Amino acid sequence: MSAAPTVTPTQREPQLLGQKVVVIGGSAGIGLETARHARAEGAEIILTARDPERLEHAAQELDAISTSAFDAGDPDSLARFFDDLPAPIDHLMLSGGGPYYAPLAELDLEQVRQDIDRHLLLPVQVARHAVGKVRPGGSLLFISGTGGRRRGVGLTFIGAVTAALPALVANLALEVAPIRVNVVAPGFVDTPLSAALLGDGLDDRRDELRATLPNGRVVGPADVAALAVHLMTNTALTGATYDVDGGQQLV
Repeated sequence: MSAAPTVTPTQREPQLLGQKVVVIGGSAGIGLETARHARAEGAEIILTARDPERLEHAAQELDAISTSAFDAGDPDSLARFFDDLPAPIDHLMLSGGGPYYAPLAELDLEQVRQDIDRHLLLPVQVARHAVGKVRPGGSLLFISGTGGRRRGVGLTFIGAVTAALPALVANLALEVAPIRVNVVAPGFVDTPLSAALLGDGLDDRRDELRATLPNGRVVGPADVAALAVHLMTNTALTGATYDVDGGQQLV
């Protein structure tokens, strides 16, 4: 009887080795986890965030090559960041802010305007600034969500924004080509932001999702980050929206 063949694990080269990845909003949650995944794949990381202290901790963990503490929603600060950004970079991710939910009678129109700026106009500004900074074939990645696809009281505005971003990105992919542009749309993700929003209801929400989601578990930041890094490395993908929600929309 012949001996069984010896199986040697295959080692692969890191997929982002030597590439520069910028994460705007990269000090916590999905942004930070994406930066971790990109760093593990060999990327050099440039981080931005509003909170200088939290940004410093994230930068130390990832050995980031540079950081910038500013509010990306401020057009002047965003422009200065891109002016100072050394080209070329390979990939840029804009992490998403939390959604704004309110019944029609209680809508704060100033808050609505701020959310339009954050969810629609900010990606446009980032795309404009990225031209000449992101190399041809590199990528832009925006974070959206699937929650706004539901219909109900309080979802009027977030539903409109959720529907608009995929159309916006599909057109941006043509406008800034050969830079690639994509959207990641998570459902519920177990992040510190989710914990802050749900408070004492967080554990009940986790239990509900484990019992009802087709995948049988709660989606975490690492799940979103893995998809984000795949979209950076797969050069066939542009102009599309990719859901990562454990099948939440199906139930």
